[in-house]
Amino acid sequence: MSELASKKCVPCQGGIPPLKGNELMELQKHVSGWDIIEEHHLYKSFKFPNFTTALDFTNKVGEIAEAEGHHPRICLTWGKVEIKIFTHKIDGLTESDFILAAKIDTIK
Repeated sequence: MSELASKKCVPCQGGIPPLKGNELMELQKHVSGWDIIEEHHLYKSFKFPNFTTALDFTNKVGEIAEAEGHHPRICLTWGKVEIKIFTHKIDGLTESDFILAAKIDTIK
């Protein structure tokens, strides 16, 4: 398990700048397969053998999101789930986004 997965997401109150450059690259090292898109959001696509398995995964992501109070964009289709994570309050990335990504990666 990633060190980030053991942390708790912290609600963003706004008024802080989003992470950029080296800060993002350092955090990305802890979340395998997640792409940083335009220094704005994290993205990862998960493949599954069928719709039911993809839906089960989506529901588990939802449970984590609710527990953390941090909600990603989720696109569910047959055999695939795409997840986009960013902090809406600042329209960019914070450490909490990487924490959520690490927690999602723990789903079996």
